[in-house]
Amino acid sequence: MIRKIIKIDEEKCNGCGACAAACHEGAIAMENGRAKLIRDDYCDGLGDCLPQCPCGAITFEEREAAAYDEAAVQAAKQKKQEKSKEGVVQPGCPGMQARALKQNQADTAGASQPVQEPASRLAQWPCQIKLAPVQASYFENARLLIAADCTAYAYAQMHEAYMKGRVTLIGCPKLDAVDYSEKLTEIIKNNSIQSVTVLRMEVPCCGGLEAAAKKALQDSGTCIPWQVVTISVDGRVLQQL
Repeated sequence: MIRKIIKIDEEKCNGCGACAAACHEGAIAMENGRAKLIRDDYCDGLGDCLPQCPCGAITFEEREAAAYDEAAVQAAKQKKQEKSKEGVVQPGCPGMQARALKQNQADTAGASQPVQEPASRLAQWPCQIKLAPVQASYFENARLLIAADCTAYAYAQMHEAYMKGRVTLIGCPKLDAVDYSEKLTEIIKNNSIQSVTVLRMEVPCCGGLEAAAKKALQDSGTCIPWQVVTISVDGRVLQQL
């Protein structure tokens, strides 16, 4: 049948993977560092991937293509979720491969050994909101930290005070120019999230991150503890609500 479907210009593609993350149907995959439409019947022709591409590498075209197969898409999603929960690494861009990180949580204070570098408390990868999967094993029963990019640079105790014991997702609503609420809603709704902490800067543009988190909590239909922490530009905790 002749229908509208996406077209990817591999010459323009920079391999960022944003389109693959935005494609809820799994029609796009990263192969050899470039985005590729892997199955016509997975593409619904709505183009959620188009505005995410920073290179203008994705357009629409009308051509002979298999009809959109929603049943096949749902089956593929289920299979992917099962593999994710089993810890199976999915093929594609290395920067988008979901994985749990086993950090050393031991407190070495007072131990009779040389002073070690502070331990990272990042519990998973990827940590960017745009690249994170909506369902993964590390989200189950997780305490979720939704943090503005700049907080890690402004607040010196970021890892120990807020990231330790939490799954961290970061973003900047001003630079990304996207509404995170839809993605965050899916993450909260599809996983047993125990609590949500929003860590933002005092600057007005960070209000977009707080608003997206609040909307996600409301739209997910869940009732879980949440708080908002505001950091000053000189690295102080200004407010914790």
